Amino acid sequence: MKLVAHAIVIDGDDIDTDVLYPGRFLNITTVESMTAHLFEGLDPALRDQLGGDTALVVGSNFGAGSSREHVPQAMRASGIRFLVGRSFARIFSRNAVNLGLPTVVCPAAVTAARAGSALELDLAAGRVTVDGVGFAATPYPPFMLELVEAGGLEGWTRGQLDATTEVV
Repeated sequence: MKLVAHAIVIDGDDIDTDVLYPGRFLNITTVESMTAHLFEGLDPALRDQLGGDTALVVGSNFGAGSSREHVPQAMRASGIRFLVGRSFARIFSRNAVNLGLPTVVCPAAVTAARAGSALELDLAAGRVTVDGVGFAATPYPPFMLELVEAGGLEGWTRGQLDATTEVV
């Protein structure tokens, strides 16, 4: 699975979910409405840079803090296709993948990327390309690829149930 995007670079380490999507908006349940509050505690102007072909390039321990599915849900709904980082908080990364938003650890790609850089992510091969220069990353195992291709755990489960349901 290959994904292509342009980079939005978010500088800094230990950026937590509380600034990515503040708690006062957790009562919002429609994903489309969540997008209006993404990055609210960090830099709301980042929302103006998002589109259907965006990738976030982030520092270390991105997504630390509270377990907020709102963050990857709003990111995906805002057109973010994937994230490349130095490292991710475990629960953030797992929530993101479960919601169909790939995260990839590739410090060399983070160093190379600039705002607007052309990025390509090959999840199966474990390769991140920044402005034509390739960097090795850990490939996604087949099950994780299936999750992302299905749009997340919910879509994957629905597909599994559909495949095993007999028509009577």
